[in-house]
Amino acid sequence: MVRFIVRFLFAGKADMASTSNFDERAKTWDLDPAKVERALAVAGAIRTQVPLSTRMRALEYGCGTGLLGFALQSDLGHIDLADTSSGMLAVLNEKIEAAHAGNMRTMKLDLTVDSLPSQRYDLVFSMMAFHHIADIDRLLRSLHALFAAHGHLCVADLDAEDGSFHGAGFTGHNGFDRDDLKRRSIAAGFRNVRFSTAFHITKNDSPGQTDFPIFLMVAEK
Repeated sequence: MVRFIVRFLFAGKADMASTSNFDERAKTWDLDPAKVERALAVAGAIRTQVPLSTRMRALEYGCGTGLLGFALQSDLGHIDLADTSSGMLAVLNEKIEAAHAGNMRTMKLDLTVDSLPSQRYDLVFSMMAFHHIADIDRLLRSLHALFAAHGHLCVADLDAEDGSFHGAGFTGHNGFDRDDLKRRSIAAGFRNVRFSTAFHITKNDSPGQTDFPIFLMVAEK
């Protein structure tokens, strides 16, 4: 797979895990070309791993402003886009309205505390959201329950790293060990779990690790 590299020019600009910080950053989120490039790379990786169809109903979990959802919009029949940040969803609703994207709908949803929605899906995808979520095992079980009879889960996130990506004070996961995440996914009911590298982020001014691979995990129900 082609290696994509994004070079960050500013050091110490770690993403914040709290919803309030995501709310504050929502208006300028899409102005970062690195985030756009990352979404396009992950969308391309998903296309190579999963047979997408306009008959599919999909969920993007932890959607932010919907960069990945929009990158896959024409490949799918309907996409529900879920996030916990009201600010991100407000920006996303503006984008959906401006694009007249009739096959996209937003929802505020936290699967670690909320009841499961009634909808069922053929595809669930998520990008750079898992490492912000404490209870990954519960999340995986909830996502498994949201599938129809069969379907694919696609998760793009950080490989295990030394903590340099977010920096001091970050309380989420410092990436994931692929074997451990595979084990957790199988325990949640998924099968045929496999990994590839979809993207690379480079932070040249990081005090520690400078190269941060982004994996794509694909699992099946």
